[in-house]
Amino acid sequence: MATSRAVLPRPDAGEYADYYQKYISLVPAGDILGILEAELRRMTTLLAARSEREGDFRYAPDKWSVKEVLGHVSDTERIFAYRALRIARNDKTPIEGFEQDDYVKFAPFAKCKLAEIADEFAQVRRASLALFRSLDEEAWLRRGIANKNEVTVRALAYIIAGHAMHHAAILQDRYFPAIPRA
Repeated sequence: MATSRAVLPRPDAGEYADYYQKYISLVPAGDILGILEAELRRMTTLLAARSEREGDFRYAPDKWSVKEVLGHVSDTERIFAYRALRIARNDKTPIEGFEQDDYVKFAPFAKCKLAEIADEFAQVRRASLALFRSLDEEAWLRRGIANKNEVTVRALAYIIAGHAMHHAAILQDRYFPAIPRA
């Protein structure tokens, strides 16, 4: 039986690698599906008021552009949702890691419009929500190996939410205030 709402306790420390605590700690307790939905609305609102010029902005020469940050969030969510799918379906094959900097380097984000990348993020998030809504209680707690670390499906949902929250905060705190007014 699939769950329509997923009020799951925060994942225990043994359900994910220590590195992901910084993301999981950003996610409030409660309905993880509702939190993912709220983050979609928040990110959509955050980006709706931004111009194409702002999409190309970098707050420092060695930092990603706004479009690259958003593309990175989408790519990472796709990968983590794929991990969640495989583990939820009890696939015991270890899942390799990925190099986030290479994904950004070889993506065409600079050639895309910010609105297109924002729409792609929304589509990716809706696909993640559809996956998580389809899971039964047992699937949420299944464990697998991803990037040489044990992780549960529940932890992956929280990591997805926290990762987007982390990058939304960086956009709000470091990028948008530093954009020169035209």
